[in-house]
Amino acid sequence: MKVGVPKEVKTLEFRVGMTPAGVRELVHDGHEVVVETNAGMGIGMTDSDYEKAGASVVGTPQEVFAAADMIIKVKEPQLNECAMLRDDQVLFTYLHLAADPAQTEALVKSGTTAIAYETVTADDGSLPLLTPMSEVAGRLSIQAGAYALQKANGGRGVLLGGVPGVQPGKVVIIGGGVSGTNAADMAIGLGADVTILDRSLPRLRELDDIWGGRIHTVYSTKHAIDDLVPEADLVVGAVLVAGAAAPKLVSAQNVRDMHSGAVLVDISIDQGGCFETSRPTTHAEPTYVVDDVVHYCVTNMPGAVPRTSTFALTNATLPFVKALAGLGWRDALIQDPHLANGLNVHAGHVNHEAVAHDLGYEYLSADDALKAA
Repeated sequence: MKVGVPKEVKTLEFRVGMTPAGVRELVHDGHEVVVETNAGMGIGMTDSDYEKAGASVVGTPQEVFAAADMIIKVKEPQLNECAMLRDDQVLFTYLHLAADPAQTEALVKSGTTAIAYETVTADDGSLPLLTPMSEVAGRLSIQAGAYALQKANGGRGVLLGGVPGVQPGKVVIIGGGVSGTNAADMAIGLGADVTILDRSLPRLRELDDIWGGRIHTVYSTKHAIDDLVPEADLVVGAVLVAGAAAPKLVSAQNVRDMHSGAVLVDISIDQGGCFETSRPTTHAEPTYVVDDVVHYCVTNMPGAVPRTSTFALTNATLPFVKALAGLGWRDALIQDPHLANGLNVHAGHVNHEAVAHDLGYEYLSADDALKAA
């Protein structure tokens, strides 16, 4: 199979779909890899590094899309990239379609087969291709929040860890999954006063076992959010409903009730955000202010640390990429129902139920799509 790796074009997105090590694995298996020039510059990898791994380097994204049977990316295709996709092509990347009707329409119109990293599952129900970026985003949320809390950056001037004789900052994390856990780990490391909310009692017990008296665990209800959010210095939204739009758990009134200069970091923004006042931002302009509360809602947070993120992502995606390239997408999805859960769009149909429901498309299951194919 011919595998294409274009340079990412989203604003200040420096990650790349595959490292040279990943390219070498594919070439060793007998596949061809075409990489756009300078695709790896953001992670410190040159065209020469990719050529040494066996890739062909070309000058334009059009050449990559034209040559490839399968496109490997990091972020969702921008509309100009969607226009280059073909109905005999496979796209394997993060999509987050429920929050992006324009991209969904473009993918449906292209007829391409689009498999989303974020809805591929594992035996235990986890999301193995979302996990590495959730780990990065969770840890970054505390760094970004701590920076935004500085007075010069619009914050209320609170040091999360405090100092002897001064109380630490209060951090409220909504969601105890991968992102929330990693956020908590960073916040605890800084010495903050940390509270985690979740709707799973078993998960709250696990978190309590991990950190004991170093955190507070609270069952997530509207009442709990109304109580805790107004008193927080930093609130991290780390809520995920796989493939679907995130629920709006923090209301505009909650935001109005917060301290002037408090900070909200919405990790869920890729799926539409879990704060009522959230709207997508970029690394170029990462924050905005609503009712004197600083909002950080960057849709590609891990892009801030592209080297770490790309290596972590390739480690997770490579086995699936090899399966898709070696077997072809149909056989790969038939043999691995967890990979089949990643099928979001094929031949003009939406194949993920939550996306179809949220955006008003007729739903065609992955099983039915495979039978038709």
